[in-house]
Amino acid sequence: MRLIKRVAVLGAGVMGATIGAHLANAGLEVELLDIVPRELTEEEAAKGLSLESPPVRNRIAQAGLEGLLKMKPAPLYLKEYAGQIRVGNFDDDMARLKECDWVVEVVIEHMPIKKSLLAKVLPHLAPGAILSTNTSGLSVNEMAEALPLEVRKNFLVTHFFNPPRYMRLLEIVPCTDTDPAVISGMADFISRRLGKGIVYGKDTPNFIANRIGVYAIFKGLEHMVEMGMTVEEVDSVAGPATARPKSAAFRTADLVGLDTLVHVGNNSYDLLPEDEEREVFKVPDFMTRMIEKGLLGNKTRKGFYQKEKSGEQNQVFFYDYTSGEYLPAQKPKYPSVLAVKQIDDPAQRVRMMVGGSDKGAEFAWKSLRDTLIYTVNRIPEIADDVVNVDNAMKWGFNWEIGPFEMLDAIGVASFVKRSEKDGVAVPEALKQVESFYRLSDEGTREYYDLLSGAYRPVPVKTGEIHLEILKRTGGVVEKNGNCSLVDLGDGVFGFEFHSKMNAITGDILAMTHKAVKRAEEEGVGLVIGNQGANFSVGANLMMLAVALAEGAYEDIDMTVRAFQKATMAIKFAKVPVVAAPFNMTLGGGCEYALHSAAINAYAETYMGLVEIGVGLLPAGGGTKEMCLRAVALARKYDTDVSPFVFKYFQQIGMAKVSMGAAELQGMGYMREGDSITMNIDRLIADAKQKVLALAVNYRPKQKEENVPAPGRSVAASIKSQLWNMKMGGFVTEYEAEMGGVIAGIITGGDVPAGTPISEDYLLELEREGFLGLCGNKKTAERVQHMLKTGKPLRN
Repeated sequence: MRLIKRVAVLGAGVMGATIGAHLANAGLEVELLDIVPRELTEEEAAKGLSLESPPVRNRIAQAGLEGLLKMKPAPLYLKEYAGQIRVGNFDDDMARLKECDWVVEVVIEHMPIKKSLLAKVLPHLAPGAILSTNTSGLSVNEMAEALPLEVRKNFLVTHFFNPPRYMRLLEIVPCTDTDPAVISGMADFISRRLGKGIVYGKDTPNFIANRIGVYAIFKGLEHMVEMGMTVEEVDSVAGPATARPKSAAFRTADLVGLDTLVHVGNNSYDLLPEDEEREVFKVPDFMTRMIEKGLLGNKTRKGFYQKEKSGEQNQVFFYDYTSGEYLPAQKPKYPSVLAVKQIDDPAQRVRMMVGGSDKGAEFAWKSLRDTLIYTVNRIPEIADDVVNVDNAMKWGFNWEIGPFEMLDAIGVASFVKRSEKDGVAVPEALKQVESFYRLSDEGTREYYDLLSGAYRPVPVKTGEIHLEILKRTGGVVEKNGNCSLVDLGDGVFGFEFHSKMNAITGDILAMTHKAVKRAEEEGVGLVIGNQGANFSVGANLMMLAVALAEGAYEDIDMTVRAFQKATMAIKFAKVPVVAAPFNMTLGGGCEYALHSAAINAYAETYMGLVEIGVGLLPAGGGTKEMCLRAVALARKYDTDVSPFVFKYFQQIGMAKVSMGAAELQGMGYMREGDSITMNIDRLIADAKQKVLALAVNYRPKQKEENVPAPGRSVAASIKSQLWNMKMGGFVTEYEAEMGGVIAGIITGGDVPAGTPISEDYLLELEREGFLGLCGNKKTAERVQHMLKTGKPLRN
């Protein structure tokens, strides 16, 4: 398959523009084309433009491009990446397709329009170029009829999920003539360069994820009405309690748009006359009335939920389908849901929920029972195996575990028994299965193949490292309750956190020294990384809260010293230590990354020193490190240190968190030579490669001495700005006080500018500042508030 460097996106609506944005995120050149407008806007007419003027002819694509810069969440990693997107239109610019290696059509879901555009593309397609459609469920084979055989070989569905930057799923559906080499080549490219999780679907309406996901929502509607439950009551069960996202059923519907949901439902109903559950896809009357009233969800600010501002607070209302009115949210509290709230393991949550005895548990059982049976019946219709279906639901609908993993969690035999007791028809295939996943004697994860009745290995791509597999096959070198040291091969060790939310605990601090020592004595380097939900949310706040309540300041001092010693062990290791952060990398997690020899981050890394939110400052070396980096930059460019100090102070003082790894270089948290991985499955392997590259001629770092302190004059400037902000009501009195403490540390203490200071001295300042803040009751209030609500208190 040809190398893909330039891609044309045909259609600049929200979906087309955001696909274009993600292609630009991956460093590709993008042509974004759309139709020519048929009439002028008033503004264009006032400017004296005509329908022949290029700004008018490109208006729709230009609007799509400009919209990217305003969207939230941001579709671009950095706004400047928009410069890689060139706009145009279908009438004047189709010749540009000759320069493109991949052309993806993203116009309205209407077969005649899609076929007509494909016909227009044909004369301009470069030989060997890939042509794909972003349809969410129209027949790829019917579209292929409009194409000659030579083009059909390179034609397939590449179904991105919305929003393309953040949703991991991409469904590939070939037509009958697609070249298998094109399928595998595109899967590899999209997975590696765009970071997508690939599933292989078949030419059936709505493919895999929408077929199952929308069935689950519609079936939930049916059970809700039968059981007399409210929208809010259903969502309390259909979210994390049953291993699904916080948006549950109806917030997901609002997010997607009720009109889109109904379109998918109608599509299933119209095109699936043989489906045994076809009637489920019939849109309920109350939902039709909602759409008629324009209650479409988030896009119209009213759907199954509505938010209203009441003073400082947002009041949430839910739609009462019996009266057609909005009622104030009640926050239902089923005992079954409360019982699973603190359980991390999604399989255990599902098992407990369906085993409960209240109304919430009854809904959980009925809705899951029907969805899981429906899913079993869809193989081999929509996909050949259970792995594709499970991945589709995890990556496309954010389920924590897939439908077949849920069956294993409940226990296949007990699921069958209970379903039959309910009088529900159970697929014969389900009665033959002990479990859908198992471990072989060699430690390989296997899945049950419903077509052959045999177990097969779950595919693992080359170039990926799966810590669970390594751990099951004897790769653990040392471990305790919260972390493990794993042999990654080739002399590289992996230091993995697995505490709750990967918070950094005392035994993680202790193991850090052992991990570094083992890598120094028996290997060539160390990767700090894991495959949990987040890299690390920082230090263990509960332990600090207990120490504050008991006034155990000596214990706090010892913990801070232990934290600093751990990060210094990473920084001054004799072998390279590479951090592999991803998702939330906050506070102490960020400090671990800052002290590594290099960072290999996942593209979606949300990193920041956020301690001020709980009334503290970064004291694991974070404030010290940013002072040293500011001085190093001033020396490098032979310029004043103040702008660098101000910038880093502001990041700490405002608890700024990156909105992706691409921002980390500008924030000074990533440096030249650090790298970004698009596909999270490759993150640990890429970090390992970075260790091996660095290890060839690694020069260990030395403790810094004789660092010219930015000095008290810079601190005074910061403090005067804080005073102004306090007077203007932008920061509270305590925030100004905390800011003053941080300013004193990041500028090197109460010394004249240029005074030589050392790294150890800066660490001492950190400890003093941290302990000083711990002694203030306002910090204790902030810590308690964060533990109770998960949100910062501004006292």
